[in-house]
Amino acid sequence: MNVFLTGGAGYIGSVCVEALLNAGHQVTVFDNLTEGHRSAVDERARFILGDLSDPPELIKAMQGARAEVVLHFAASALVGESMSNPSKYFRNNVANGLNLIQAAVSTEVRKFVFSSTCATYGPPDRIPMTEDMPQRPINPYGESKLMFERMLHWYYEIHGLEFVAFRYFNAAGATQARGEHHRIETHLIPNVLRVAMGQSPFAELYGTDYPTIDGTCIRDYIHVLDLAQAHILAMQPGAVGYYNLGNGEGYSVREVIDVCRRISGKEIPLVEKSRRPGDPPRLVAGAFKARETFGWEPKFPKIEDIVASAWAWHGNHPQGYPD
Repeated sequence: MNVFLTGGAGYIGSVCVEALLNAGHQVTVFDNLTEGHRSAVDERARFILGDLSDPPELIKAMQGARAEVVLHFAASALVGESMSNPSKYFRNNVANGLNLIQAAVSTEVRKFVFSSTCATYGPPDRIPMTEDMPQRPINPYGESKLMFERMLHWYYEIHGLEFVAFRYFNAAGATQARGEHHRIETHLIPNVLRVAMGQSPFAELYGTDYPTIDGTCIRDYIHVLDLAQAHILAMQPGAVGYYNLGNGEGYSVREVIDVCRRISGKEIPLVEKSRRPGDPPRLVAGAFKARETFGWEPKFPKIEDIVASAWAWHGNHPQGYPD
């Protein structure tokens, strides 16, 4: 299939590009490189430097790609920043995203697969979290993703644009060639591994008094390649709606750090800090719907395998991507 993929120079997007090409699809990457890295884009893909804020440019690019499916990864994605600069999140994730939906309709794209987030739920009423739970985001980032989900619903109702919105939990891990390198790194595993590599003096642990097994937050980590496989399965016509993507298993922050110590063989000193506002004690996915609908099954559910893949990539790319 001819796939038009936004944000393909970013972490999850670049891994998905690699997986799509390996599966025999043709991929056009559309990215403005404000957050991503040009060298992260698989050389087999066609690359277009462009911005979602430019509708004519978008339509021209999609027509040139003869796009049948859109995979939309491009977004501003820092929760803390969204609380200090909400306009950036509503502009990039909602207004500019609307340009992409409209371009998809104008160019007769048949399927739209969206990179959403479990942040649309807010603090959960129960664990595991399922798609029928109330959505009460507590930050502009989650709100912007929820608004985009609702736009997709109405474009399906009015224009017939089929969509799948995947609500991710904690993406982690790497392939041999591609891994996690954000210009501002907020994720636990890469930050802990930076300490193991001697690039930071200590790892920061936010909150030790949660009502969990060891007082630290519990999260559901999913291998980035398992996320990519779900997107490939979702490109086929038929299924429409919202789907969680997670392993259904939770690991505490201390457990993840201990795994990083074992995998790296390094001590990894810790500095304990107070809770961050808005961090729920537990976030664990119920991904039964995605398994039943797409026949999707995570191939790398163990946290040890996820960390080992990340450690191998960081070892081979100690400075991340060069650009």
